[in-house]
Amino acid sequence: MIRRGFQEAARLSRHRALLGGPHILPRLNPTSAFGSSTDSLVSRFCPEKTDLKDYALPNASWCPDMLSLYQEFLEKTKADGWIKLPSFKSNREHIQGLKLPFGLAATSDKSDWRIFTRCIQEEGQGYEYVIFFHPSKKKSVCLFQPGPYLEGAPGFAHGGSLVAMMDETFSKTAYLAGEGLFTLSLSIRFKNLIPVGSLAVLNVDVDKIEDQKLYMSCIAQSRDQKTVYAKSSGVFLQLQLEQE
Repeated sequence: MIRRGFQEAARLSRHRALLGGPHILPRLNPTSAFGSSTDSLVSRFCPEKTDLKDYALPNASWCPDMLSLYQEFLEKTKADGWIKLPSFKSNREHIQGLKLPFGLAATSDKSDWRIFTRCIQEEGQGYEYVIFFHPSKKKSVCLFQPGPYLEGAPGFAHGGSLVAMMDETFSKTAYLAGEGLFTLSLSIRFKNLIPVGSLAVLNVDVDKIEDQKLYMSCIAQSRDQKTVYAKSSGVFLQLQLEQE
């Protein structure tokens, strides 16, 4: 049923594009879409005031490389246009006004439900990460430190944990770059293993937005860029958010 829902949504988007009809979504102008109205994507995603816990903040488990690079990007938020994204335990607190495509239905709310990359509550044991987004450049940088609960080969992070982290960074970037909300495809080529407890830097770019799809690429590498852990690409489907 879920797969059929995605296929139907994608089919309808292609059908509208072929007919030359209006796009469901306007092409976003970063200078006007961000911070200019209460309905902008960033204001939805980054509320100025909230009682929700932000998990994308330093804690005692962060390694020195992650802490120092975090501080560097925090400085860039003051002058270079970067935005630090908060990370709550569920997308229910992040994405408001989402109308699921045909064939999908939201179940009742559960207070103990968590987004997959925030499912391990002990600091430093699972996914430690923070994402910075640049609106005008349509790109993101994710600082990712895998914990011991993500181990694959002894002492190294499981490849699936990196795939999940890439998909999470893709999805947040796609949403903010143009209401991309569902993964249509994701491919990855692994190069090297990530040592548990070390820093991997994920650089994500939106390559193009076409026919209600966002095409993106990602390189995961060490901080000094001498070691590439993986390269990936993804395609996300745009879906219009309902007005609040």
